[in-house]
Amino acid sequence: MAKPEDTLTLKTTKGNVVIAMRPDLAPGHVKRIKALVKEGFYDGIVFHRVIDGFMAQTGCPKGTGTGGSGQNLKAEFNKESHVRGTVSMARAASPDSGDSQFFICFDDARFLDNQYTAWGNVIEGMDNVDKIKKGEPVSNPDKIVKATMGA
Repeated sequence: MAKPEDTLTLKTTKGNVVIAMRPDLAPGHVKRIKALVKEGFYDGIVFHRVIDGFMAQTGCPKGTGTGGSGQNLKAEFNKESHVRGTVSMARAASPDSGDSQFFICFDDARFLDNQYTAWGNVIEGMDNVDKIKKGEPVSNPDKIVKATMGA
C-alpha cells in the first residue's frame, strides 16, 4: 500500500482516479509530479490523446501534446511492466525529454518496457479511466478537474 504522501488523486470529468506513485522506481519523476501537483499545474488539463486499448495521455498545458512545464527529466527506465493501470511518462524521441505529460495504460503495452519511465499504478478508479473519451485529437476531451496529493 502506498504511503499517503505518495498517493495522487486525479478528480476527472469521469470520476476519481487514484494513483500509487512509486518513488522506488522513479524518484526524480515522482518528485517532479508532486511539485507540479502542488503548483496546480494539472488542474484543468485535458486528456489530449486517448487510444482505445492502449493508453490515455494528459499533462500538456496546450491540450495538443506539444507543451509541458519547461523542465525535462532524466529518464529513469526501470523493470516495471507497462500493463493495465501502469502510469508512465510520455516523451519525445530523446529518452531525457519527459516533462509533465504522462499516460495511463488501458491494457498490456509491454513493448514500451525499458523505453519509458513508469512511475505509478492506478489503485482505484480504473473504470473511470476506461470511460475517458477516445481520440487523436480528442473532440471535447475529458479533463483533470483537480489533482491532489494524499489519501
